[in-house]
Amino acid sequence: METIAPLWLWIVFVAFVLGALFVDFVLLKKQGAHEVGVKQALNWSLVWVGLSFVFNALFWWAVKDSTGSSALANEKSLEFLTGYLIEKSLAVDNIFVFLLIFSYFSVPPVYQKRVLMIGIVGAIVLRTGMILVGGWLLAEFHWILYVFGAFLILTGVKMWWAAGQEPDLNDNPALKLLRKLLPVSKTYDGEKFWTVENGKRIATPLMMVIAMVALTDVIFAVDSIPAIFAITSDPFIVLTSNVFAILGLRAMFFLLQAAASRFHLLNYGLAVILVFIGSKMVLIDVFKIPVAVSLGVVLGILAITMLWSAKTAPNT
Repeated sequence: METIAPLWLWIVFVAFVLGALFVDFVLLKKQGAHEVGVKQALNWSLVWVGLSFVFNALFWWAVKDSTGSSALANEKSLEFLTGYLIEKSLAVDNIFVFLLIFSYFSVPPVYQKRVLMIGIVGAIVLRTGMILVGGWLLAEFHWILYVFGAFLILTGVKMWWAAGQEPDLNDNPALKLLRKLLPVSKTYDGEKFWTVENGKRIATPLMMVIAMVALTDVIFAVDSIPAIFAITSDPFIVLTSNVFAILGLRAMFFLLQAAASRFHLLNYGLAVILVFIGSKMVLIDVFKIPVAVSLGVVLGILAITMLWSAKTAPNT
């Protein structure tokens, strides 16, 4: 797998991710369990988006410095921006599922932050492995692109069909299996994943929540990673755009939690985006859609869907 990114930029990226996780797990941990307000979530969301653009500017400079080509630097930075936007958009659907899980298990708001922090680390590790495997498969077997494309089209159609339906965790087979494997307490024990009842060590509902969040990460990684490979095959761009989208997931969760009803039609837009990206992959050897066009289509679909959602949002 070849990448245009120099080694020092890989080092900067890894250092940045480790620094971000240090802030989340060490510095913010001193705050203790607390409910994240809309203002705090908005500020952190703006910080993560801003840092993503700063990193993209650094990436542009690194490509131009190493190749001497501004045109190539523009192309690669546009690939990062498009990939980041696609992954960020698909993360919204991920967040809606998190909202469902938290609501189903009645997770107290003060404990939700820790669950999301652990989920983010799991998602980074999982997606890194899947991206490396996916990149190797594409390098060895070009026809995998058609498989990825067809899968995204089918996923988009399925998402459109299910968009107007209310999801139900009661019939979730993974949840049923977890309940059979793990005895679970009826009440929370602070932020603990394990507690002791009648002399036996059993899981708390928070452990079930973590397990369901991890399962959700797996499902959405299978959907979103092929989508970014439709934009670029450079493993650096694929990985960094994914990770930057994930790092802002926690703040975006609390932000969308307060305005979920205003984006009730967003899943329809995400379904159309998946079908578009899947079609782009299937047609890649017939007609290659420029990255700038892909970015414009994704932005246009999101803008139309969000405006449509705001206009038809139910009164609260």
